[in-house]
Amino acid sequence: MLDRWTMPLTHAPLTRIARQLHKRHITPDQVTLAAFLIGMTALPLLAWEQYGLALLVIMLNRLGDGLDGALARLSGSTSEAGGFLDIGLDFVFYAAVVVGFALANPDQNALAAAVLLFAFIGTGTSFLAFAIAAKLQAIERPHFPNKAFYYLEGLTEGTETVIALVVFCLYPAAFPTLALFFAMACFITTATRLWGGYWTLRRHEAG
Repeated sequence: MLDRWTMPLTHAPLTRIARQLHKRHITPDQVTLAAFLIGMTALPLLAWEQYGLALLVIMLNRLGDGLDGALARLSGSTSEAGGFLDIGLDFVFYAAVVVGFALANPDQNALAAAVLLFAFIGTGTSFLAFAIAAKLQAIERPHFPNKAFYYLEGLTEGTETVIALVVFCLYPAAFPTLALFFAMACFITTATRLWGGYWTLRRHEAG
């Protein structure tokens, strides 16, 4: 929901950093992999209840997630392979953070974490399944021309997910309530994406 406003705001600073990386011959895929490896350290940090450090690596991961695309566009090396790697590792990272909270306090957090992971399955599969169909049908991307995949909008997009992860780290004791609230928003996203995606494809096929 918020990505259409936050993405233009981050474009200029990310491009400036990407220029420095490009001068050092760093590739977008290297940034993607480095950001993923850094982000995955959030899982043990959360399990050890090191929430401040976990928040730091989460933010570094998200910075890398923006930088790889900016670097790819700057260097003219955008590719389907790079986009696939980026989105695939993103979903693994999101799940790892949730598992980290479950491990931090299984008695309190495990059920809410399981519900949120269930919700993530819905948002992820509805996103990617539509992207495949949209690619085959050559459907344009009106609001996100720089995305590797067709970006089907929803109540919970990248910006909302980052905000949720930050809030989880800032208020870990409230994780069960916060996670269930965000899961509900993800369920709404899944429903609207399935409905909107279905009718978008039907109209495109009919037209």
